[in-house]
Order: sequence, then structure tokens, then C-alpha cells
Amino acid sequence: MKKLKNILSGITVLQLKGSLDVSIGRINFDSRKIANGDLFIAVKGTQTDGHTYIEKAIEKGAKVIVCQELPAHLDESIIYCLVADSAFALGVIAHNYYDRPSEKIKLVGVTGTNGKTTVATLLYQLFEGLGYYSGLVSTVQNKIGDRIIPSTHTTPDPISLNDLLHDMVENGCDYCFMEVSSHAIVQKRISGLKFTGGLFTNISHDHLDFHLTFDNYIKAKKLFFDTLPKNAFALTNIDDRNGMVMLQNTKAYKKTYGLKSLADYNAQIIESHFSGMLLNINKEEVWVKLVGEFNAHNILAVYSTAMLLDQDSKKVLTVLSRLKGAEGRFETMISKNGKVAIVDYAHTPDALENVLLTIRQLRMNEVQIITVVGCGGDRDKSKRAVMAKVAVGLSDKVILTSDNPRSEDPLLILKDMEEGISFDMRRKSFTISDRREAIRAACHLAQEGDIILVAGKGHETYQEIKGVKHPFDDREVLKETFKEQ
Repeated sequence: MKKLKNILSGITVLQLKGSLDVSIGRINFDSRKIANGDLFIAVKGTQTDGHTYIEKAIEKGAKVIVCQELPAHLDESIIYCLVADSAFALGVIAHNYYDRPSEKIKLVGVTGTNGKTTVATLLYQLFEGLGYYSGLVSTVQNKIGDRIIPSTHTTPDPISLNDLLHDMVENGCDYCFMEVSSHAIVQKRISGLKFTGGLFTNISHDHLDFHLTFDNYIKAKKLFFDTLPKNAFALTNIDDRNGMVMLQNTKAYKKTYGLKSLADYNAQIIESHFSGMLLNINKEEVWVKLVGEFNAHNILAVYSTAMLLDQDSKKVLTVLSRLKGAEGRFETMISKNGKVAIVDYAHTPDALENVLLTIRQLRMNEVQIITVVGCGGDRDKSKRAVMAKVAVGLSDKVILTSDNPRSEDPLLILKDMEEGISFDMRRKSFTISDRREAIRAACHLAQEGDIILVAGKGHETYQEIKGVKHPFDDREVLKETFKEQ
């Protein structure tokens, strides 16, 4: 049981009906999960308004209601706390309820359009390799040491997140590396958390279905840095044209990294192969198992973060040389007859372009690049035509296919994509809506040495169609098809 006055620490209560000197059971913003003696926070979400479920929460036993609009009828047996912003209050309440876990661990947030998962995962692997017990919060999975906890969102809701951080603290974690999505920033899922540092990878057009404009999207990312404390560090990619925007109003300690511009931390690619690349990082050479300029940025971001966390440079480079990238990120397999397949999560025009440019730089003897790509349903429609245009511009053949259509008609999504392909480029592309058949067709089209890129889903092991997640893994389809050939 927790005292209400302690749980509300740091929140301005505009109006109080009842006493703060009571104990509560659990906290929740989902009325269906309320039990007797619980606190219910009514949050206005994008789909539903929690204020409409206050009466149901009381029926289920809630004895404290935190809200930003008081109900017309007040139950005298219930304590009501009126706040200005219940979404913000939810984060602070969750942090207080779980004994302020982010103050007992070094929490580093990673934000950006592309590279978040790779950077956060590499940081987790690096610090584990350096001998620290570490935690990870990512799109692919959450981890406490070696224990894997399934991930449902890039950044969990505030209660789940603080519960997870508390678990990390209880298990002796020294660090936690966490992806911070733009949705989470705007929806205040990270309110109340104390970050040791934050880093920015890059920004390109994505999530405009949610943010509406690119400017809003930039502001969402920037807001994370605006709220960092002065004793934290703010690390940005100076090569990104919006990189320095992130640091404009931050109180944190400002640092930069880059490959092309003079920065606090610099790197150059000396050699690059499918098996890895040789980098020069701050005048020290290191061979890493990742490839591509985008991954050179990711590796440099990880190195820079480690330096800002007072780690030894030589030890860091030694461990970095042994690490592998995140699951489903430029994941390579080769068939027995020499066909190369690459599975990558690239689901934005910028990410797809980066992967294809890397493949073009690495390919030998002008072998064919065959790209299989789709776009998700119920998401940013403005990028669909651009994705197709990028694919046909940098590939020899392109198969447009279904991704996660969700509630949309896959054929209409593909029609949106086809609009990005000019008449003279249509000879290079065709459409197969069934993703399994599209991947199989690419494998049959490929000759020895050809490179097949299957983009968009990466680590995902499902395909969401009409609200149902069906088992599906690009990598398994490739393995099965290669075995047949």
C-alpha cells in the first residue's frame, strides 16, 4: 500500500475532494484492470477518453480518481484530484509509485527516425560486455540482464515502463538504454523520468499520420532534449541537418558526433565489406561486424555515449569489435548456390535509401539487386509513393508487396505505392500482394551472386491483417525457399 500524498509528489493538484492521507492499492489508467482500493487516472487518449470510464472505475472499486475534468456528479466516498494534465500526471504518479526507479539507475534515451533500436541494443550489449548489469527497452525486446521480456511498443506506457525500470533496479542493473519514440514524448509516457543522457540519431519523414506535419515531428523529438536536466548529456548527430536543432533549448551538457562534419566525436570508414567494416574512431582503428554509413553513425553514437559515461576508450573499442547489430537489421543469409538475402526493418524512405546505397557500394561485378518492399496500413500514407520511387531508383528489380496492411485493403496500399513509379521505370517493377509469394518470386528471379533485399518488417514474426496477427517471418520464408533451390 502507498500513501496518496507520496504518490502525488511533484504534481500540482488544482482541486482536491477528500484527503491525501490515505493508502491506495495499485494505480491504473485502464478501468477494466481496477480493483478495490485502487487509484484510477483518467487520461484523454487518441482513441478514447478515460474520463468517460470514471464511473466504471468507481464501480470496480477505485477509491481515488485523478482527472483533468471533474465529473458532474461527485461520489462523497471517493477522493478526486483535479490536475491540469492527467497524461503528464500519469507518468509522475507511476514514477513515484515504483519508488522513482530512474533516479537509482543511469537511464539513457535514444531518439530519432532510424537507428534507435540498433543504437540502444548495441549500448546494452556494450555495457554488458564491459561488465555492467544492464537493461534494455526497445522495439524488438526488453531485457533485464539476460532475461527477455516481450516488447509491445517502442516505448511502453508509463506504468509498464516504471514497473520495468523498478524491476531493473531490484535486480541490480547499473544502466538502462531505452528507445524513446516521438509518440511517447508527445503522449508524455516519459514524464517524471530522470535521464542521465539523451542521444539523437537522425530525422526523416515518418509518422506524419500522427504528427500531421514534419515540423511537428521535429518539435516532438526536440521536446525530449528540452526537458533533459542540466546534469545530463545531450548528444546529437551533427551530420543530420536537424541535428543541432535538438540542442537549441536544452539545459543538458551538449556534445556532437559525425562522419562528415567536425564534431566532438568523429569517425571515418576505411574499408567496407558484407562481413563488416574498418572504422577510424577518434584516431583509433576498429573492425566492426556491421556495415554501411548509417551503421558507422550508429557505432559512433554508441562510442560517444560510452565516453560520456566515463568508459575507457580501448576497452569500449575492443567490445564493439565483437558486437552484432539488432535483430532484423541488415540481417544477411546466403543460399547454397550463392544468392545473398538481406532482411532489414527499413520502413521509411530514408532508411530504405540508406540500405540500398550500402548494398550498391558493397556489391561486386554489378550483380542484380532485387528489392521486396511494402508499406504498412493505417500509417503515414505520404511516404508510400516515395518508398516505391526510392526502391526502383536504386534496385534492378522491385517487387511491391503487402507489409502489415492492418485495417486497410492491401491492394489500395499498393496502388498508392505504384503512383511513385514513373512510366519509364515500370519495366523494373511488378506487384505481388501476397508477401510470401513475393519473397519466393524474388528468390527464383535471383541468379548466383545476386542480392535480395526484403525490407520493412525486419525482426517482426507476424503479419497484421484486419486486426489479426498471423505468424509470418521474412527470414523463415527465405530459409525455406533457399532450401528448395
